[in-house]
Amino acid sequence: MNLSGRRESQNVEDRRGGSTGTKVGLGCGGIIIILIIALLTGNNPMELLQRMSNQQQQTQTESTHVSTPEEDSLVVFTKKILAATEDIWTQEFKKIGKTYQPPKLVLFTNSVQSGCGNATSSVGPFYCSADQTVYIDLSFFMTMKEQIGADGDFAYAYVIAHEIGHHVQNLLGTLSAAHNKMAQVSKTESNKISVCIELQADYLAGVWAHHDHSRFSSLEEGDIEEGITTASKIGDDYLQKKAYGRTMPESFNHGTSEQRIRWLKKGLQSGDIYGGDTFSVGYSNL
Repeated sequence: MNLSGRRESQNVEDRRGGSTGTKVGLGCGGIIIILIIALLTGNNPMELLQRMSNQQQQTQTESTHVSTPEEDSLVVFTKKILAATEDIWTQEFKKIGKTYQPPKLVLFTNSVQSGCGNATSSVGPFYCSADQTVYIDLSFFMTMKEQIGADGDFAYAYVIAHEIGHHVQNLLGTLSAAHNKMAQVSKTESNKISVCIELQADYLAGVWAHHDHSRFSSLEEGDIEEGITTASKIGDDYLQKKAYGRTMPESFNHGTSEQRIRWLKKGLQSGDIYGGDTFSVGYSNL
């Protein structure tokens, strides 16, 4: 991506080297990390996931964080991408007669206290609607690169933009409505709603990239392919096949690789904030 001369967001809080506590649920990248651990250690992935889900308390610790040059570069990159989402979503919300309220982004290592509870890095990047904040441990990008082969600046930008997509959903009222419905239905139906939420966040990430490129000519050769590669490797079906050798569609909660690619590309092509209504197309047509 061409980010030369772009500003860095001031809505970033650096908590790297913080303390641990009670876990929140697995985020967009959390399942990836757990499955990778299982594959590398030979453990049963379901047992690891259950163990992580049941874990309620962590021993509180404090550490001094020493950043590497590579991590320093990622900090600058993350701040620029956050600023880019602020600029574009402010513009797009104005078009529909609304005011965009930028989220805060917290950088952390190992663990963090959020408005949704305490969380460890195993949850991956996540958005908390309670405090309207995105939380990222930058080591996740290294995990993407080294363990699942998803690398490149737009691949990382897509992850950030996806979480910001959840913030856009929150501001538009979509996220709370979906969460309320999830609390009233079975686990299987709740998973289907979760898939709709996640695919719409993919779409909104594409919408952001569409307008950012139109305004700043930010996308370069190979960038779109990086995003598509990343989307393909974080699909529920791809991860389950890697872990179990088969898929369990009833447990999907983020969407298949094909679905994630489709909705990201749709957002990239259309740029329409309202063009990604994943909730109305019918689950079988996602």
